[in-house]
Amino acid sequence: MVRQFKFIGLLLLFSMLSTTWIFWSFEHGLNPRVQTFSDALWWWFVSSTTVGYGDVAPMTGEGRMVGVVTIIIGIYGYTNFIALTAESLHGMTNQKRLGTAPVKATGHVVICEYTAFADELIHGLARYTELSRREVVILTDLVQVRPYPQHHFVRGVPLSPAALEQANLPAADFVFVFANARFQDPDLKSLHVVARIQKLNPTAQIFVEMIDPHSPLLVHLGTSLTVLPSRDLLESILKNQTIDLSAFFPAGPA
Repeated sequence: MVRQFKFIGLLLLFSMLSTTWIFWSFEHGLNPRVQTFSDALWWWFVSSTTVGYGDVAPMTGEGRMVGVVTIIIGIYGYTNFIALTAESLHGMTNQKRLGTAPVKATGHVVICEYTAFADELIHGLARYTELSRREVVILTDLVQVRPYPQHHFVRGVPLSPAALEQANLPAADFVFVFANARFQDPDLKSLHVVARIQKLNPTAQIFVEMIDPHSPLLVHLGTSLTVLPSRDLLESILKNQTIDLSAFFPAGPA
């Protein structure tokens, strides 16, 4: 698309320089409306945009022929410029909606997998001062479009380094990894994701949902990892109608 914009820009520039000079050469001295070169330049602008005020019009045959060329190039150039601009703006909007736009947030919260527990967390973030003012990135391939317009969305597999980079995970402060029940052993997949996250961002505070919170594999991931047992998450939702993170974050004012 950049190349198309450049081509249109160069085409219009060529038209302005060449047709304006030709028009000036044939009309100056014969056309009382063309006293200065700025008059010829003004004629090019109103002709190329097909506005046609009529205050400066060609009187010679050569001037009229140049006018026809100017109008044709102008119609092609400006209509394509408007179409490309609209397409570009639409593409930018769609990129965010479809999860293909890169995230530029820093100090943000990344949520890996959009599950029922993840949704409960998103609704409860406002309760915690430490999390409520941060931008949120939802990284998942479980949905096709952005589930919340106020949050960033990256459509991809959390195991993918490219998807993690797109979510700007190296600049995140908090990461929540939720179990994906589509896998035969969700815990193995979650721990693999955590390992990737730690490699990209060793300072992030990571929370991971585990069906088996006593998995022997946890010893390989260090002590900074916080395990959220699936049973405890469900019990918290049933008891408090939300995921309770008060053990890790002080709750803000109600």
